[in-house]
Amino acid sequence: MHTSRNSLHPFLTALYCLLFLLVLPAVTAQEAGKTEVMVPMRDGISLATNIYLPAGEGPWPVVLTRTPYNKNGADGLASLYNENGFALVSQDVRGRYASEGVDQPFEVDMPDGYDTVEWIAAQQFSDGKIGIFGTSAPGITSNLAAAAAPPHLSAAYVTVAPDSLFYRSRFVGGVFKESHSGGWLRGQGISEDRIAAYKARAVLDQGWMDTDFLFHRENVEIPVYNVGGWHDIYAEGSLYNYLYLQNAGNAAARGKQKLFMGAFGHGALQGDLSYPDGGMIAGDMQQQLRWWDYWLKGEDNGIMDEPPISYYMMASARKDNPSSLNRVIQADTWPPQHEKTRFYLHPGGQVTTSAPTADSASLRYRFDPANPVPTVGGQNLGRDVGPRDQREIGERQDYIRFQTPVLDEDVVVAGHIDMELFVSTDALDTDFVVKLVDIYPDGYEALILDYPIRMRFRDGQNAEDVRLAEPGAIEKLNINMWSTAQTFEKGHRIGIHVSSSNYPRFAVNPNNGAALDDAATPAKIANNTIFFDAQHPSAIILPVVTEDL
Repeated sequence: MHTSRNSLHPFLTALYCLLFLLVLPAVTAQEAGKTEVMVPMRDGISLATNIYLPAGEGPWPVVLTRTPYNKNGADGLASLYNENGFALVSQDVRGRYASEGVDQPFEVDMPDGYDTVEWIAAQQFSDGKIGIFGTSAPGITSNLAAAAAPPHLSAAYVTVAPDSLFYRSRFVGGVFKESHSGGWLRGQGISEDRIAAYKARAVLDQGWMDTDFLFHRENVEIPVYNVGGWHDIYAEGSLYNYLYLQNAGNAAARGKQKLFMGAFGHGALQGDLSYPDGGMIAGDMQQQLRWWDYWLKGEDNGIMDEPPISYYMMASARKDNPSSLNRVIQADTWPPQHEKTRFYLHPGGQVTTSAPTADSASLRYRFDPANPVPTVGGQNLGRDVGPRDQREIGERQDYIRFQTPVLDEDVVVAGHIDMELFVSTDALDTDFVVKLVDIYPDGYEALILDYPIRMRFRDGQNAEDVRLAEPGAIEKLNINMWSTAQTFEKGHRIGIHVSSSNYPRFAVNPNNGAALDDAATPAKIANNTIFFDAQHPSAIILPVVTEDL
């Protein structure tokens, strides 16, 4: 059930509060320290909840986190919040650890988040000002609670969480994120049958629309501090959460948002690059406390007078010699002024800003699902994270490299990136994967971005958009490459790599055109072709910055 501040009748709000007071005795300020309680939801299920109170007399402003990773993980945070004058509440989400109910990842966190916030507001220890926070999965539950618009939720601090579970976490370009989404679900104890059912739901359905933050974010009425990382699994989601809420969201939320985009990943960066002062996945605790002081205590500490956006401009970052161009930039708007510039593929593996003139130019390769291109770095979950050297992949007939000449000046890129790729296949379905690479003078191929598209979803993931490939037909694919802030320095090259697989980051396409829930039809080899001639000018579109940063 989805509720919003506008759609939930005031009588029901009062009823929920009364129900909570009747079912569970209030926790009082005298019960100092940690208290464990069961908080009832509207359907009778109770969720295990820890309450950590400061010393002395309340009431206090409250910060809440809702997690599938065990509410007791907050034990180490309690003293920090308490000493700064905040009560802390940590809750096991439904079906996890000590909470009742069936584990339904992120499917019931709007109503459960609403009910928890309003239960807290009714307790004697609470002064009615409540913030919610979390990193990754607890960040997703925070967004969903905000989308339910509980009246007493005042602010949120959300670290590395997507604007859409469907488009950013489960599927990208219609391709299931195997190591990230599949791996996470397995880690939560979800059965292989249920994971297979998730993988088969690549077509947008009502269930996704009922539970995905993307379709309810217009109800968010509070200030949200979003923290993301360019090498994080949710990089684009953190960025677009901010952009939507700040510029196009609910009138109560517009103009009150904050964003920090750092140079970190969902785990320690692997490879030979390290970004000085690039931030961290946990966010900045002092900045979080400033956020709570302003929005929950009303302290005018200047945080809202500062530019709303801080983002890390990445550059050459070898561990023994990082460039001084690596830095944090503060801004009022995103992206900076830029010119969308096409970098075209050419014969001989070349890339230039000049459109191709050849009457005919293409490359054909065999994509064998039994021998996919291995994942080497990228925006992965927990391991194999970051800008690893793509030379580790080696030379393969199904991995095509293009590169610019050596750059004679810096090329500064900041904003959203797309790839226009002309292709054909002899299969009914197949994938194409594109990578943006920063090639160092010594040949190190630092991965910046890598994104796929599945042919059947080239027009979108709505049911009416799905169509199999027409074997032999040349088609123009538009691949969403997400966003970045990267200086390709003088002496480097810009690389564009094309293949049809990247496993286990993305699930392998069996190329057979079978239904998504069909695991019995044998896979087949696809003969795939990419084109880069005058009639088919394949190009990556980079937002080349035109202002001084």
